[in-house]
Amino acid sequence: MSFAFARPQSTRFYIIAAILVAGLQTLILGYIIQSRASILTGGTEVLLKTAPVDPRDFLRGDYVVLNYDISSVPVSTVTGGIPAGAGEQTLWVRLRRQPDGFWGVVESSFKQLPAASDTVVMRSLPFYSYGPDSGETIRVEYGIERYYVPEGKGKSLEEARNEGIVSIAASVSSSGAAQIRSLVVDGKPAYQEPLY
Repeated sequence: MSFAFARPQSTRFYIIAAILVAGLQTLILGYIIQSRASILTGGTEVLLKTAPVDPRDFLRGDYVVLNYDISSVPVSTVTGGIPAGAGEQTLWVRLRRQPDGFWGVVESSFKQLPAASDTVVMRSLPFYSYGPDSGETIRVEYGIERYYVPEGKGKSLEEARNEGIVSIAASVSSSGAAQIRSLVVDGKPAYQEPLY
């Protein structure tokens, strides 16, 4: 008799656990979507010039790999020094609008940079730093190096990229996170990113 009584409680436990897990997954997904949307609506918009990428790495399925001029940060722009040892680091990169309309690197630091007028600070993804042996530039990524395109559209974007007429408009949050707002081909928005 006690065995028959335990079975419904066990079933109830699994149902409650499944509901809690589903609720947690929904909250996490909602947070990710809202974080992205808040950057797109409240971030500062910057126009970034793309740089050439080896065509063998450009198209993988339905997304394209993007490279930017600001991905190679000159060591001469680093303030506060380069960490003495090699290891994982994050670089804060200050951008300012250049005469051609694109935003370029004017300062960088391994410590968070304060806000300053007419500039935007982007935060790199964590990367492996070689310390003082970094060379003349530091190669970083910002989390906006991949752009998903409609099926079959990658080839024309690859050709436009090779001609040097592809750029992106990105929104940058106050914390330095960036999201692609639109892909621009020959000065005109080709693909606009939806909020949700």
